Amino acid sequence: MSKFKKFIALLFLLIVLNVNFALGEITEPAKYPDYAYEYLGNDKLEGFNRKMFTFNSKLNKYALKPLHILWASIMPQYGMDRIKYMTNNIEYPMRLMSSLIQKDFKTSGHETVRFLTNSTIGLGGMFDPAKHIFHYEQANENMEQALTKCHVKSGPYMVVPGLMGTCPRGLCGKALDTALNPTSYIATPVLAAVKAGLLVNRTAYMQPIMKMIESNYADPYDITKKLYGIESHIKTSNLDRKEVLDTNIDLYNENYDTDKIENVKLDPTTGNELAATSPKPLTEGASEDDEITIAEILNAGENLDNLILKSYNSKNSKLMADILLNSYNPQNPVTDSMRTALFELPNINNSIWNELSVWNRSFKKKIKTASVNISDGRNDYNFRYILQKSTTSPLAIIFPSIGEGIYSSHSTILAKLFFDAGYSVIIEGSAFQWEFAKSMPEGFHPGNPYVDGDYLKTVTAKIITKLEGDKHITFNQERLLIGTSYGALTALFVGDKEYKNNTLNLTKILAICPPAELVYAMHQVDKNTAEWQNDTTNLKDKVALTAAKIIQIAKIKDEKEQKIETLPFTENEAKLITGFIMHQKLSDLIYTLEFDNYKDKKELYKYINNMNYSDYASKYLLDNGQKLDEIEYIFSLHSISEYLKNSDNYKIYHSINDYLTTPQQLKKLKLYTGKKSVYMDNGAHLGFLYREEFLNELKKDIQR
Repeated sequence: MSKFKKFIALLFLLIVLNVNFALGEITEPAKYPDYAYEYLGNDKLEGFNRKMFTFNSKLNKYALKPLHILWASIMPQYGMDRIKYMTNNIEYPMRLMSSLIQKDFKTSGHETVRFLTNSTIGLGGMFDPAKHIFHYEQANENMEQALTKCHVKSGPYMVVPGLMGTCPRGLCGKALDTALNPTSYIATPVLAAVKAGLLVNRTAYMQPIMKMIESNYADPYDITKKLYGIESHIKTSNLDRKEVLDTNIDLYNENYDTDKIENVKLDPTTGNELAATSPKPLTEGASEDDEITIAEILNAGENLDNLILKSYNSKNSKLMADILLNSYNPQNPVTDSMRTALFELPNINNSIWNELSVWNRSFKKKIKTASVNISDGRNDYNFRYILQKSTTSPLAIIFPSIGEGIYSSHSTILAKLFFDAGYSVIIEGSAFQWEFAKSMPEGFHPGNPYVDGDYLKTVTAKIITKLEGDKHITFNQERLLIGTSYGALTALFVGDKEYKNNTLNLTKILAICPPAELVYAMHQVDKNTAEWQNDTTNLKDKVALTAAKIIQIAKIKDEKEQKIETLPFTENEAKLITGFIMHQKLSDLIYTLEFDNYKDKKELYKYINNMNYSDYASKYLLDNGQKLDEIEYIFSLHSISEYLKNSDNYKIYHSINDYLTTPQQLKKLKLYTGKKSVYMDNGAHLGFLYREEFLNELKKDIQR
């Protein structure tokens, strides 16, 4: 049989499979959408797919990754990028044919201009003058998109050797892409070797994604399936095109103007929008009409903190910020909190070599990984560290946000900040995270900050002992602990324990946006993530378009084309994103806790998708007959108020519009802490991390 006949036979077979595998129906409503089902339908081949996924993971680990490391150690990043651009340019016929079949003549015209420009001025496609001169972005077109336009159904989700996820339509598309790729017809041994090099170069760019999935998620198969489904819908619906992202701002029928974003604030109790106001403090016992004047504030001098504290004693007083973030241009609290993604420092990844290369000496690559055993019969606990050359350096310990592991990007950035200030750094994962749970004693259920604080103390002590013993060093008496969000809350609980029984010799604790009352914060997360149920129309398009916007922002950041000031998300889109992220963290934890109790993983995910954070607390953190409101106090900062009032070894950073707290909670926290807490006027939950005002304040606190 000729190659052409084999190809036609394969194409026919896949189309037949496409017809025979009908998608199932969801019969039970859930608190959270199953995005894998929404985009890919019922995973009828799950048993086979999971086995093949495991095979592919091992194939990547033992065969492909070593090859990629070798290649990345031979070819510098600049050379890899040039080859990547050249390969993309060669694939012009595939993009042209796809756009023509879709009757998208504008895109086909742009792609033709791109090909001619880059093939000539761009030296065979090694450079991209078409983008910089004509501002023509490359269209992400392939033949699967053309098949979709021809109403070919996707078929069931499949994992085949060498591909982590696809479907019959996707395999058809790849076969057609291959037929349209000029390199497919290379015959001579020398040119075949060149083709192999192009393939290795292309696939090497997938390794960071593979590492991220394997390192961060309890069930890599499930998250890969979700991401494939969303990405496939983005591509086949052409939602990743610049003109779509620039014009199709919102699918919720809201009035949204990126040039006229108002300061939207929410009532922390009802979640309803409040009129934008500029909060002003009131003196103690004052009425609403007896407000502190601007002159009084400006003339307060060293007495400003006392003035603020007195105003907070007033029943009717309003919350006042300590630091103003000039030109912040707030959008809404949930979207503002997403600006935490803008938090970065220079030179973390700087290297002429790809991160796979053995020659890469960037800061990120210098951070090492080790482990300690916490409980017999349980997994060792992994941590990361980077040490100063001095054998008696000060030490910084990092507790990340809820659900974050040791590879948290924020932890890496904070590590750079502290390392540059002369600290050795230890990076731990969140106590409320699946890897932490697998390393603790059987029956441990994270989420109680008091209990989590005990385990974090134990883990930290063992890590310090291991490093001092293995590396023959002695950390000096300057030891600093920093945490964000739930990590900040547990850091303060550790501080309270150290205040009563000093074993870690902590000299300072920095807490960024700790939830003042964890149960309230938990309810806020549940309320925000449940709002998708209010309007389920076009859910697939809404999620996919929002995801496409995230990809666009990531691309802008990577290419450093422009400075990002605001984010292109409506409040509903922001809630979709944060809801997906927060539930994924909960999903990973419950998957780990219940793994042995469910042979059928579909049943396990039905259980997971019907459980929110309040349900988790009720099932795993309460004693028999106990109710959530009975643990509000012990899960809050009020329970450690004596430590907050009497100790001077900590500092709290917060925002007055953090949607996981209320103004009343922050006012009471200020009364406990006085000058030891600093409030920003904007930024919501962690959305001020990237701001120079905050970074300058933080640097003052870590100066030695």
